[in-house]
Amino acid sequence: MQIGITGLPLSGKSTLFQTLTKTHIDPSILARAESHQAVIKVPDQRLDKCTLMFNPKKKVNAAIEFVDIIGLQKGDSGSTQFTSNFLSKIKNTDALIHVVRLFENELVIHPEGKIDLMRDINIVDTEFILSDMSIIEKRIESLKKQILKIHEDNLKKELACLEKCYEALQEEKPLRDAELNKEDLKILKTYQFLSLKPQLIAINLDETQINDAEKYLNELVKNKAGRNTKALAFFGKIEMEMSELSEEETSVFMEEYGIKNSALDTIIREAYSLLGLQSFLTIGEDECRAWTIRKGSTAQEAAGEIHSDFYAKFIRAEVVHYDEFIKQGSFAKAKESGTWRLEGKEYIVKDGDIISIRHS
Repeated sequence: MQIGITGLPLSGKSTLFQTLTKTHIDPSILARAESHQAVIKVPDQRLDKCTLMFNPKKKVNAAIEFVDIIGLQKGDSGSTQFTSNFLSKIKNTDALIHVVRLFENELVIHPEGKIDLMRDINIVDTEFILSDMSIIEKRIESLKKQILKIHEDNLKKELACLEKCYEALQEEKPLRDAELNKEDLKILKTYQFLSLKPQLIAINLDETQINDAEKYLNELVKNKAGRNTKALAFFGKIEMEMSELSEEETSVFMEEYGIKNSALDTIIREAYSLLGLQSFLTIGEDECRAWTIRKGSTAQEAAGEIHSDFYAKFIRAEVVHYDEFIKQGSFAKAKESGTWRLEGKEYIVKDGDIISIRHS
């Protein structure tokens, strides 16, 4: 699963990428590279707690890939344009983090001349919408010609779906927030529409704006948040500096600036959730591991993530939720209380379930 980091030039995309991935890229390389990507661990306090309890030989976090996508730039006419590299990279992502700049810096002039939260978000959203409209227009025209020759229900369903999408886009509504049913989403799966991708808007603030973060977020939620659009604030420069400090130094640093929590863990978890993903755990003395599955997955599908043979030879899943396990303190007590139980292959796995698979 891949998360693309995008936004206008000089918004702090690469700063966020380097901080999230704990990499430090030379500015000269940064300027000429087309994109950067790295796989990072998804923080999970439940896994940390279980690791402390079992002291296993190995601990494995869930992981997702982040891509810093270069190529959203101003054209000769002054409008925002996509480079071919940008389009090829962003189409392959599963969700987006849209970095929006709210910090002032006289040495780094904003490409639009001044700071404006909603304008910058709308610039990128509009380009995504126009890109999707162009694709849909061509496909609708092609479908209408095909339907005249071949009266297939599938073609008619696709046409109706695309016409619904086009109508939403004409109203300047991203497809991620349009009224689409499961059948619509199934049809759209092969198109890689940019405005359909779930989006996390990350407002980049500086140390002078710490007390104003909530105000900016409230404005953003009021105007932009939707079912598949979430928002949070982070302090790019501060987070970058903290990523180079020890744990003890970081605590002092955060206290000095009045920051309660680093936004980075929240960004990673929110991005994971945006993808429609969740984790279940397998724990023991050999290994404690968080496994990634889609929300709504069955116990048999979860078993298949551990090993393909487990899917085919699935018998039962032994399940206890992490909260109940911690409450009881051990597997034995969880079994005594009835919270450690057997479930069949159709059981819908919950985020934080601890699972052991019985198989033939």
